[in-house]
Amino acid sequence: MAENAVSLEGVSLVFGGEDTEHVLAVDTINLEIPQGEFVAIVGPSGCGKTTILNMLSGLIKPTVGSVKRHGKEVDGPSRDIGYMLARSALSPWRTARKNVELGLQIHGVPKSQRREKAEELLTLLHLDGFANSFPSQLSQGMRQRVAIARTLAIDPDLWLMDEPFGALDAQTRLVVQAEFISLWEKSKESTVIFVTHDLEEAVLLADRVLVMTARPGRIKSDNIIDLPRPRVIDELRFDEKFKAAEHKIWKELRDEII
Repeated sequence: MAENAVSLEGVSLVFGGEDTEHVLAVDTINLEIPQGEFVAIVGPSGCGKTTILNMLSGLIKPTVGSVKRHGKEVDGPSRDIGYMLARSALSPWRTARKNVELGLQIHGVPKSQRREKAEELLTLLHLDGFANSFPSQLSQGMRQRVAIARTLAIDPDLWLMDEPFGALDAQTRLVVQAEFISLWEKSKESTVIFVTHDLEEAVLLADRVLVMTARPGRIKSDNIIDLPRPRVIDELRFDEKFKAAEHKIWKELRDEII
């Protein structure tokens, strides 16, 4: 049995202080995620999906309960976590290659090794002709691929992804999804926790899909996605097993939105 990459035990979080109203953001979350698993989280807006990512990253601490990585209490941010947001957040004054190198530079990797790794990843993501381009010269989809390469470069043990493809148009999103899942499936060493409002995306990519209730966020259901890997995104969208899984989870989610 695989070791748990992360676990949350009886986790609740209350926002607010002495002079502000207290808001129970998430309530009694119990969750175990084995190493190398891809877990998607869906739920209505404001249900605490991002809050869970922030607790796992060590940016915030739970009010009650424990958050652990590999059996040890999370007590702050870690260098072996990659946190990717909806916007690429690239440095506008750095080229694509220099953006990919940034995490490696912070970690003290020599310049020649940084360059080699960045160019390798840009090639894998079909951006080898744009290594010297600045973010303003790239399309939104290309910028997001640079952001993926930047996260991959530090070889994170845990990926926390908060609607990373949410700002892309539908066609570009399919391309980037396919490229990302292909790269992840080649190793399956990293654990991915992926927040999305796109139910199709969750089922296409994940091994499990968690459905959360409206605030205060609780885990309503934990759904195993029994679809083979590697996954060919373009074909899987029309597969009957995929459609059945998506429909089942939608029925769970719909009651929390209406």
